[in-house]
Formats: sequence, C-alpha cells, structure tokens
Amino acid sequence: MADNGQIKVCIGLSGGVDSSVAALLLKQQGYDVFALFMQNWHDASTTLHGDCEWEEDRFVAELVARKVGIPFYFVDLSKEYRQRVVDYMFDEYEKGRTPNPDVLCNREIKFDAFLKCAKKLGADYVATGHYCRKETIQGPEGPVHRILAGSDPNKDQSYFLCQLTQEQLSQAMFPIGDIVKPEVRRLAHEADLPSADKKDSQGICFVGKVDLPTFLQQKLKPCEGDVVEVYDAYYSDNEQYAFLKSTLDSLQKDGGQAKMITDYVSEDKAVPVNAEGCPFDLEKVAELSDEDFKRLSEPVRYDIKFETEPYRSGRKHIKKTRYKENPYGKIVGKHDGAQFYTIGQRKGLNIGGHKDSIFVIETDIPGNIIYVGEGHTHKGLSRSCLRIDPSEIHWIRPDLAMSVGEIRRYRVRIRYRQPLQDATVIMRENGMYMLFDTPQRGITPGQFAVWYDGDEMLGSGVI
Repeated sequence: MADNGQIKVCIGLSGGVDSSVAALLLKQQGYDVFALFMQNWHDASTTLHGDCEWEEDRFVAELVARKVGIPFYFVDLSKEYRQRVVDYMFDEYEKGRTPNPDVLCNREIKFDAFLKCAKKLGADYVATGHYCRKETIQGPEGPVHRILAGSDPNKDQSYFLCQLTQEQLSQAMFPIGDIVKPEVRRLAHEADLPSADKKDSQGICFVGKVDLPTFLQQKLKPCEGDVVEVYDAYYSDNEQYAFLKSTLDSLQKDGGQAKMITDYVSEDKAVPVNAEGCPFDLEKVAELSDEDFKRLSEPVRYDIKFETEPYRSGRKHIKKTRYKENPYGKIVGKHDGAQFYTIGQRKGLNIGGHKDSIFVIETDIPGNIIYVGEGHTHKGLSRSCLRIDPSEIHWIRPDLAMSVGEIRRYRVRIRYRQPLQDATVIMRENGMYMLFDTPQRGITPGQFAVWYDGDEMLGSGVI
C-alpha cells in the first residue's frame, strides 16, 4: 500500500466547518495536503448582506490552514464562474426554466477549472467537504468509481455531484462523507478550528445569500403581467388532463384508478421503499409508444381567456369595465416578470384572500403570465411522469447505462433535500422517462432528476 505522504491532496478550503474538518482529517491521515481557496464572485451589491462575504471566508480559511499546518493558496476563478455558471443561470431563467447552479458549479468549476489549477500546483487529488462517499471497484475494463449517499441522512449532498464523470471522480476525495454533522462540529471544536461555530453557507454557491429576483434583474428586465388563478373546473374539460388520467388508469396492475394528486410530504421526511412494489403493469408500460410517453410526460398547459364587460359604479354611475366571471379561473394579481418565478413557488406572490397557500403551477414566458393554484392538493401541482432529452442523459456509471427499450426500477429525486421516490425508468429513442409510483409535487423544467440504486447514485439529467 502506498504511503499517504507521497500522495499530494488539494483541499478546497472555503472557510466553512465542513472543508476545515476535511483538511484536518487528511492531515491526520498523513497525506501531503495543501489548501486552495477560490474566489468566484466579486459583486457584493447582489448579496443580501451587502458586503464581501468571500473576504471574511478567505480570512477564516487562512486561519484554518495555519491551525492545521498546511500551505495556503488563493485563486480567482470569477471569470470562469460567471461564464460557465451565472450566464447559464440567466439563460435558463430567461427561457422559463429553473437551473441548479450548485450542480453546475461542481461540474464546471470545482472539478474542472479548480481541479486544473490544483494539478498545476502538483495535486494528485482534489478533496472537498461534501457529505457523500466514494468507492472504487474493479470493473472488467479497469477501476470504476461509485458515488454513494453520505452517512448523515440529513446532510447527504450526493445530489450536487450528479453531473460528475468517471475521470473527475478518479481525482476526487470526500473525507467527511462517512461522518455525521454533529461529529464534524465536535472534531472542529476538539481541534480548536476557527470555523468550528461558523454557520452553514446558504444561497447560490459562491455568490452568497441573494434576493433572486434582484439578482436576476441584472440581466432580465422586469415586465408586469397577470397572475391567473386556475380553478378545478379547468381540468374537467381539459384534453391533456383527460389523456393523463385515462393513460395512467390503463397502466394500473389491479385495473383500479390511478392516483392523480400527491400526498404532500415535507422535504425532511424520508419516504420508505414502496412495500407493495410497482403499481403499474410493466407489460402494459412497455406497450406504450414513444409518442404516448412524450405526451404522458407533458404538463397541462393553460389558456384561459378573459372577456370584459361594461358596468356603472358609484352614485354618479361612472362607466367602467371589468372582467366577466370565468368558471376556469380569475386574474388575482400582478407580477414583475414570469421569468422570476418557478413551479411550486409560494413565496413572493403577495396574493391574499385564500384559506390555503397559493402555488405557482406554470409560467408562460411568451405571454408573461403566471398561473397559480390554491393548496398542496391542487391538480396543477402534481405530475406522474417526466422526460429527459437524450442529449441531457448523464450516466455516472456508463457501464450500467440503459439500452433503448429497457425498463428498470430506481429511486429518484427531482431536487435537493427531496426524499427519494420510487419510480419506473423507461429508456426510449426519444428520451428517458420516469414514471413515479405516486404523483410528484412541483416537477420543474431545468432542474436535475437524479436516480439511485440503493445508496449509489448512478446518473442524472435535466428535466
């Protein structure tokens, strides 16, 4: 076995407690460790704190490096970060999609631009403070690297690494992946690290906590539009909703009726594996055409027309106009631009007069309209099937890639912190389809769907 002292490891030191303890453990394990702090953002005007958070982070990181006893270096990757992460964010929001900048930051910056910089300084590996585990096994054609969920179920961060390649993983280390957060804090206190009590970072990776609409308004212009509430009656007469219901009914094992509305579960409550197994007859699933699947994956679209009528108001009977009542919906407010909102969002709508919370169910970017629905059980919030375009399918384990026509059972999550969900995954010529055992709340275009086999994350793709 090689002496760890001959292996040079660059720890991406952020000034937070996780990367600090990762550095400490690597040093204790005898590796030749050095710290590299990267600055990815200059503009303090976009953060809620209004100051240069990175300067404080760098100061703490330097103190940690000194305490651990490792060399400290600094690199400015803000140009690459803006081009490869922030510009992508603006572009996606402009199209009405919701990107995940943290996933992009890992793929494009930490394990690409940063990795290259670390290698120039002589590093064999780059280590980070992610809560996930890596395991290397021997495959028929050489080593195969696996990403496993972190041991702390409350802090598993494997989702953020869902776009990494085998090459990137071959040079990656995750020293705290098998430790729980309270233990990380304890180790930091025990070693008297300056970051021991530092709060976990929030907001956009390396930008900080931002007011997203304000941040996006750097590039995307505000434009006032209508907020339309959609009533239940709309679905009774909608052709797409009828297709979804009849198709899902036809796939049921027991010949029963498909569930169309999610049972809302909070993001911090684990969902056990479906003990009853797949509710769908997989032979019937296999018989669906590619076009059937494509339509099954498409959400209901909204097209509610509002007509005006004249009326007289007040003692002077001043002539005014108002919208006629519409059984399908009502204009309930105004917004500053549909591109600033995302499916499933409930904050920032400022719409009163409802018993339950109001949620965004669709954003119409060309028409600049936001459609909303009341309550977690609104039909517009739930979907059972999603599609990933062939060009967007990424296998972390290329050796396990599915062939066209193949059907597998995986556990899937469609956003970070969401408990894993049981799903049937179908590979077709026109894309990968995920058919969930129970309808999902807030499936959002632009986000990453990630699939797991047990603890192992196998791949991901943009919804």
